[in-house]
Amino acid sequence: MFPDTSEGYGPVSAHREKFTGCRPAPLWILRAIAKRCRSWVGLLARVLLAGGCMVGPDFVRPDAPMEEGWIKKEDPRIKSGPADYSKWWTVFDDPALNTIIETAYQQNLDLQIAGLRILEARAQLGIATGQPYPQTQQVSADAKANGLSENAINGKGGDRFFHEYQMGFDAAWELDFWGRFRRGVESADASLYASIANYDDILVALTAEVARTYVLIRTFEKRLAVARENVKNQTESLRIAEARFEAGAASKLDVAQATALLKETQVSIPGLKVSLRQAQNGLATLLGILPTDVRDMLGKSTPIPTAPAEVAVGIPAELLRRRPDIRMAELQAAAQSARIGIAKSELYPRFSLKGSIGLQSSEKGGVLSNNAHFSGLFNSSSVAYFVGPTLQWPILNYGRLKNNVRVQDARFQQLVVNYQNTVLQAAQEVEDAMVGFLQTQEQTRLLSESVVQYQLSVDLSLIQYREGLASYQRVVDAQRYLTQQQDNLASTTRSVAVNLVAMYKALGGGWELRQGKDFVSGKTHEEMRKRTDWGNLLPHEDLHEDLEPPPAGQVQPLFNMPDW
Repeated sequence: MFPDTSEGYGPVSAHREKFTGCRPAPLWILRAIAKRCRSWVGLLARVLLAGGCMVGPDFVRPDAPMEEGWIKKEDPRIKSGPADYSKWWTVFDDPALNTIIETAYQQNLDLQIAGLRILEARAQLGIATGQPYPQTQQVSADAKANGLSENAINGKGGDRFFHEYQMGFDAAWELDFWGRFRRGVESADASLYASIANYDDILVALTAEVARTYVLIRTFEKRLAVARENVKNQTESLRIAEARFEAGAASKLDVAQATALLKETQVSIPGLKVSLRQAQNGLATLLGILPTDVRDMLGKSTPIPTAPAEVAVGIPAELLRRRPDIRMAELQAAAQSARIGIAKSELYPRFSLKGSIGLQSSEKGGVLSNNAHFSGLFNSSSVAYFVGPTLQWPILNYGRLKNNVRVQDARFQQLVVNYQNTVLQAAQEVEDAMVGFLQTQEQTRLLSESVVQYQLSVDLSLIQYREGLASYQRVVDAQRYLTQQQDNLASTTRSVAVNLVAMYKALGGGWELRQGKDFVSGKTHEEMRKRTDWGNLLPHEDLHEDLEPPPAGQVQPLFNMPDW
């Protein structure tokens, strides 16, 4: 309760009597006025303090199944210790790949779109942040010429034609009694960080796709080199067969078999060239450059990137923290959880404070205007005002509001299940990439040994053929199998690298590349600032790096500083 200050009115009233000659008001009237003031102030205080409650659920991270260790954790090539995936592509020790990934980060158009979505979400948060403040604060003014009908009230009792002037300030403030506005800020804040997680997810996918495409390009280059080398060797074998045929030491069949094998190898080259060019064009799109410019970035042909024999993968529980798509799914659920509270707040009454103060006057108004005029607008007698609380409560809404709560709750539950599914898919992707990496390593080892033996078989069969100890069919078979196995070796070498890329992608590596940098380029900043006043939303230095959602049940502040 407020202290009783009514006794203080006596001396003040006596003081006025001395100078004005007016009698002081009776003490009981002053007490009544003070009591009424205290009741209004108390009511206002209670209304404002009630703004501390929020209806609706506080978000809690959903439970999701997570294995304790990887299936292949006993394999010596899989290390479960701490791992740094921030620049995982450097394990290939390929300077060209490092440069290309940095270029993709700076110029990829899909990533730029994701960065602009962050700015959009940031502006949406600014809208939500401004909602708890007085919603209406405006200055208004108007001048009207009026003509009254003779049949209207007072139509014959004064001037029917007159001018009205008024200007004033209006304000309306809906109090955040049930936390509707704070839930809106909570939802917008989670949506903002979900958009950042989406940016990170696109960046993870981008670095992986650039690396995969780069490995593919080097693989096609290797396969082309293998095909051309075999064409060269088979051309020499054809020359030997033709020389023996001309010497009468071999049949026409030997020449035909040698020619057919040569053509079979030659026909694979155009297809490999097409695939190489298409892969280069795909890389150009990822880099945000024209296809004609990508060859200069690739430089001369280099070997297929070699994956290390061992890889550190950490533990499954780290996926919840590292993978951006898991963070995004969680934050989307958090944003939707707050929308349940917004919907529930619609079931309760809204309390507002409204007020207006201004000046009113008119020219010639007859009886009603007291013959006022424009120059009298600024007199103290022209002041008009009103102030008071309002209440709105949609009691009869025929189930619309309750069913909207149910809609929001169903959407939230969908996002909870989506989060759980995202966690399961993440674990599957890691396990798939891990087993692929390990098994293709074994394939590569076996194919390497096979190629050595087939090369020996080709050399021996040619020696025996020259000496007449073997038919040319044996040479043809040996060379065909050698060509196939060399091509297979290049493909499986690629698969080892691609599976390692997939593993790092599944582990959520690579998004750290953007830390300490802006989400959009400086050039884009300039273009946007020329069109629109972005205030302090460009750049983004005030966005912190901790992307964890707010703790469950965290009390939202009544007000946040607005973004002007």
